[in-house]
Amino acid sequence: MPNRLEKLCLDKGMRMTGQRRIIARVLSLAEDHPDVEELYRRASEVDPNISLATVYRTVRLFEEAGILQRHDFGDGRARYEETPEEHHDHLIDMRSGRVIEFHDDEVEALQEKIAARLGYRLIDHRMELYAVPLEDKDRSGR
Repeated sequence: MPNRLEKLCLDKGMRMTGQRRIIARVLSLAEDHPDVEELYRRASEVDPNISLATVYRTVRLFEEAGILQRHDFGDGRARYEETPEEHHDHLIDMRSGRVIEFHDDEVEALQEKIAARLGYRLIDHRMELYAVPLEDKDRSGR
């Protein structure tokens, strides 16, 4: 049974090799936003014959097909997630690197209102919040 990402690839007419299927499965199972090196580590645990170059090519192919989203969370590494069915934003914990997905209707409405006030209709956006835990308040000076 194909995983969600693999099904999206098949629906777009992509040829799915065994290694692409493994990479799609690893991405579908990811609960985080892995970079290519982490995807390679996870995929090579399943198939030691997968090369880093294959993972890079496959990620680029999935991204170009619109089934994978690339993020830059300020750590110098491109991170990936399946293109979400529903919009969400991200809060990045600058201490641990953890990425927390969230959706807030008030924030969404405010963004629409700001765009309208400036004479625009919002068609898309990305919001990334960079934060430290509240207990780090004294160390950060904020």
